Amino acid sequence: MREHTRAALLCVAAGMVAALTLTACAAGKGGGASSDAAAAPGKDDKLTLTVWSNYSDRELVEVTKALKTFNEKFPNIEIKHEGSQDDDKITAGIRSGNTPDVALSFTTDNIGQFCSSGAFQPLKSYIERDKVDLNQISPAVQEYTEYKGNRCAMPMLTDVYAMYFNKDKLAEAGITAPPKTLDELYDAAVKATKKAPNGDIEVAGYLPTMGFYANRPTILAPSFGAEWEKDGKSSLASSPGFSEMLKFQKKLVDFYGYDALERFRAGLGQEYSADHAFHQGKIAMMIDGEYRTAFLKAQAPQIKFGTAPFPTLKPADHGTAFTTGTIMGIPKGAKNPGAAWELIKHLSFDTDTIVDLSNAIKNVPSTKAALESPKLEVDEQFKTFIDLARSDKLKGNPVTPVGDAHIKAVTDFSVSYLSGKVPDLAAGLKEVDKNIDDQIAKSGK
Repeated sequence: MREHTRAALLCVAAGMVAALTLTACAAGKGGGASSDAAAAPGKDDKLTLTVWSNYSDRELVEVTKALKTFNEKFPNIEIKHEGSQDDDKITAGIRSGNTPDVALSFTTDNIGQFCSSGAFQPLKSYIERDKVDLNQISPAVQEYTEYKGNRCAMPMLTDVYAMYFNKDKLAEAGITAPPKTLDELYDAAVKATKKAPNGDIEVAGYLPTMGFYANRPTILAPSFGAEWEKDGKSSLASSPGFSEMLKFQKKLVDFYGYDALERFRAGLGQEYSADHAFHQGKIAMMIDGEYRTAFLKAQAPQIKFGTAPFPTLKPADHGTAFTTGTIMGIPKGAKNPGAAWELIKHLSFDTDTIVDLSNAIKNVPSTKAALESPKLEVDEQFKTFIDLARSDKLKGNPVTPVGDAHIKAVTDFSVSYLSGKVPDLAAGLKEVDKNIDDQIAKSGK
């Protein structure tokens, strides 16, 4: 599980946000978005549940195994798991009436659209009927699976983000412990950086380019205490954390030199390939999710790495971390909504299933019971993420009815600011606030 490139949900016209039109153009048949919970299947009922997800390769195989554990409770239900199905394909399926019974999405940014448009059916009636205890799930994870009190999704494992550091690179720079504050991160980044005589970067202590790898506004914001909204309005300009985040990155950009940084970045490998810059020893420190531990051990066993909570602006906030994850919903028009709910409930709360899948694909369990399970495989590097998940300092995705449009607006502005094209940071953030508020107002949600 990881955050993939986000695509806004589309309806009939290109560029039209699904949250504005999906209800009108969806061919809802069966299931619908009724407030009444559909009956659970009987143990002898024979039917097929279709599940769509964006998993592929090894992860697809492991998630399919997890889905099959449902047959211990309902042996007569066949599960058909189709991978490489992103949010655009899910939306197209709803629109055409060719919808799965259960949809798994990596894109928690779209939860506001899914819930407000009816793309995912509300789950409240199921939860109340079955007396589901949502407190088994951390508050941050609960927040990114609902919108304005409408719970239309449940989590299937989570991602937690923290610092990765190359032990050899830090030791060479005389750094004996990973930084805990952002001031310490800046100093460590400068010390661990290696430049050629002509100024070209050979090793970056920390890469500050916004939008590259996991350097994304949502992931970084909690470390700076940045708040996305206040009283229903975008609060980038009034929340000091956003200014601090951008000024911190700009300070590092100026240290490297913007042109030199861009030349360096252009030569780095793809995020999920063996050529990833950290795998190649070209970056000494970075922020990333727990899944990177498995990638490193498989693709770069030569790298001696450690993990730690990402540095924070205020020492008291150390241990704060961003969380997101895969979400599961019953799409509008699902043919077997009652059985779909039973599968979602199983994947959300069956401890053995959650732990086995976590061990297989190295994602963080999404329930307190699974986090405490003795069957959970926790090594030194993975423990950082488990400890963060157990804490009360997790921060989830900012949820709006416009998908990731607000995040894209912040990212685009950040890129302009870091390149030196924005003379007035405060004024620029106010303009981004207005842009986001206008988009949300137009959505009518």
